[in-house]
Amino acid sequence: MLDLLPGAQKAGALLKERRETIVVAEAASGGLIAAALLAVPGASAYFLGGAVLYTRQAHELMLDLSDEDLAGMRPATEAHTLAVARRARARFSATWCLAEHGAAGPTGNRYGDAPGHSCLALAGPVERTLTIATGSADRPANMQAFARAALDLLVEALTR
Repeated sequence: MLDLLPGAQKAGALLKERRETIVVAEAASGGLIAAALLAVPGASAYFLGGAVLYTRQAHELMLDLSDEDLAGMRPATEAHTLAVARRARARFSATWCLAEHGAAGPTGNRYGDAPGHSCLALAGPVERTLTIATGSADRPANMQAFARAALDLLVEALTR
């Protein structure tokens, strides 16, 4: 996780400077995004909470996202991940939500995505989505790559 700290520190400083808050809703990154943001001293100034939404049941119980809410959206897509980000942001009354959903590996997911595939979404004053594909089946390396890309997406949005 140490290689995630520079991005998390930059994001944390920007969030504090802007007096903004964030919530994290992640899946295949397994909590690494939240852990990196929380590793920054003073995180309580901007971090409201987060969840690892690894199953459909977690989406329902933690975000009250029904099948109707996600109708026509396949999981591990930018549209689905953005819908999750929007809901989590609203439920926490946060300025931002950073969401991630993908397939860390060593195999792909049940939706047909290869290992190393992840969709990222940022909901807030501006919205951003991004799909990454590492081309690797290395689960821990993919989890790190997903978290790093998510933090980069956040920093990019905060500096514009």
